[in-house]
Amino acid sequence: MANRGYNVLFLCTGNSARSIMAECAIGRWGKGKFAGFSAGSHPRGEIHPMTLRILRELNYDVSGLRSKSWDEFARPESPPLDFVFTVCDSAAGEACPLWPGQPITAHWGVADPAAFAGPQEAVRRFFLRIYRELENRIRVFTSLRLEALDRFAIERRVREIGKARLEKEEPVS
Repeated sequence: MANRGYNVLFLCTGNSARSIMAECAIGRWGKGKFAGFSAGSHPRGEIHPMTLRILRELNYDVSGLRSKSWDEFARPESPPLDFVFTVCDSAAGEACPLWPGQPITAHWGVADPAAFAGPQEAVRRFFLRIYRELENRIRVFTSLRLEALDRFAIERRVREIGKARLEKEEPVS
């Protein structure tokens, strides 16, 4: 791949937690080389309040974030996508639109923090754990020397990143 900026779309069903967190993390760790986007197959229309709390705690600007449909990124006038990563099993199993730019795709599934039930502090810790898992994958991804790899090598690496266990799972009480 050429040495240039890359557009990365993170997908989940509701676009209220995981994909939003990944969009933010790639902006931080991609250092201007990666533009992050997120969307959902069936967006909830609002970002989960705990997602916003975690992102604010981590010093992200959340003012421009919104829950949106993946249809916004399948239009001819949409930015050409270099990578599309599904972060939930539901979205990975759905028939996705055709994406402009013939992006490299991979599944980086993580648990759904929005489905976690428990005391508020346990929910917060679970959201943070999921953020860290996504962040770790994104840090590995953004450290790849994409310009030195061919498409097949990149496809293999991003799929390996999605399968890697990059953070020790801690019990959530």
